[in-house]
Amino acid sequence: MICVSIGRGRHKHVIAEHKHLVEQGAPLCELRLDYINGTIKLRRLLENRPGPVVITYRRERDGGRYSGDEQDRQMILRTAIAEGADYVDLEEDIAANVPRYGKTKRIISYHNFRETPADLEGLHRRMQQLDPDIVKIATMANSPQDNVRILELARNSKIPTIGLCMGDMGMPSRILGGRFGCPFTYATSSNERTLAPGQIGFRQMVDLYRYEEITDETELYGVVADPVGHSLSPHLHNAAFAEQGMNRRYLPFRVPREHLSVFFNEVCPQLGVKGLSVTIPHKEAAAQFVKNPDDAVKGVGATNTVVFDENGTSGYNTDCDSAMESLDTALPPELRGGSLEGKRVLILGSGGVARGIVWALKQREANVIITSRTKENAEELAVHFKCRSIHWDDRGSVVPDILINGTPVGMHPNVNETPFDKRWIKPSMVVFDTVYNPEQTLLVKEARATGARVVTGVEMFVRQAALQFKHFTGVETSRELMRSTLKRITGAVRTN
Repeated sequence: MICVSIGRGRHKHVIAEHKHLVEQGAPLCELRLDYINGTIKLRRLLENRPGPVVITYRRERDGGRYSGDEQDRQMILRTAIAEGADYVDLEEDIAANVPRYGKTKRIISYHNFRETPADLEGLHRRMQQLDPDIVKIATMANSPQDNVRILELARNSKIPTIGLCMGDMGMPSRILGGRFGCPFTYATSSNERTLAPGQIGFRQMVDLYRYEEITDETELYGVVADPVGHSLSPHLHNAAFAEQGMNRRYLPFRVPREHLSVFFNEVCPQLGVKGLSVTIPHKEAAAQFVKNPDDAVKGVGATNTVVFDENGTSGYNTDCDSAMESLDTALPPELRGGSLEGKRVLILGSGGVARGIVWALKQREANVIITSRTKENAEELAVHFKCRSIHWDDRGSVVPDILINGTPVGMHPNVNETPFDKRWIKPSMVVFDTVYNPEQTLLVKEARATGARVVTGVEMFVRQAALQFKHFTGVETSRELMRSTLKRITGAVRTN
């Protein structure tokens, strides 16, 4: 089940939020006393509580806010037990000082905001000696492998154990805790009120990840990126899985470059991951882990879709087809899907998205010009695909038929930035911005105002996600479902 943490400054706000969360279906709430200003009034919090609670009074060194006298803190914890709290959280170093009493269950906890210790088993054995009903070990993930280690510890324990990793890299452990035998996982009342690094909002845990329905049979997919917190792919794929009644989940995996090999070769097999979307900065590096690449992956040298199946690791690049499908929506009928010979296309950027688009355009015989803020990358890409590159500062000197932004310039939260000045945009152009959050980037707005034909990043993002879904599942999904989900999440309203 999900335990929702409440950290508010006034008793009446704690009580009101607890009541609201129970009405929303929260089965258990953690009342964080260290967030309350002034004198703690436990009876007021406990006597008419609408549902079971964990009482936690966390010190600063353990990630909390309490900085007062330690004996006073322990007295409050003893009082919570005497008042009949359902659970009380006791750090391992004080657990021996607070005896068991009544029906209150003891959570013996350990927090490490620096690392996941090498000897988790030894730590767990030590904590088992402290009369726990539940052992809780929360550590900082410094490698994707830490998620596997902490979850396997929970799975193999004879005493109910909550094992979770903190930080963005640790999010999978929070979502998969129940699958590995954790009695509950922790969420926050909303995504804006996280009380620990990497905590996920209660509604997201319920609606997006359907936490309570995850079983050993649930097939796992995800997006691998660094950073990954901004990715909206989980919203699209999980909505599609839910609509089709599939027992599958799509998770965010934050993987730094130096851990990519361990992630593909060890973590994915250990967690049973069936498929991945690959995005910044891993599209090119991920191609080396693919045994069966499609033509686009071979041509581009980058993959954005990986499937693990009985045939080994298959790789696809859905950026190519989705970009061309999206571009065709703004082209005259006679050019759609056909040759673009004689059409001058200026590509802004030289990363994974740009590589896929350049390759696809070259297949259609377009005259491609590449520019990037990193001159060397643009030159390397141009040499690889036998086209021309220009200096970033000279991009305004080109008057292309088609302008494609493959950079993140203009992406939320930097919505007032544009990679191409309005004075350079002509009504005769097609302007295609691959940024999808927001849909109405400054580039898109200015192009539309100039009279240019526009293609937004939402078109490409939805198309590539739908193609990925087909590779993952073998069936089509509703693109309209994905489009409406994306627009609901970003708050974008597109007008053509």
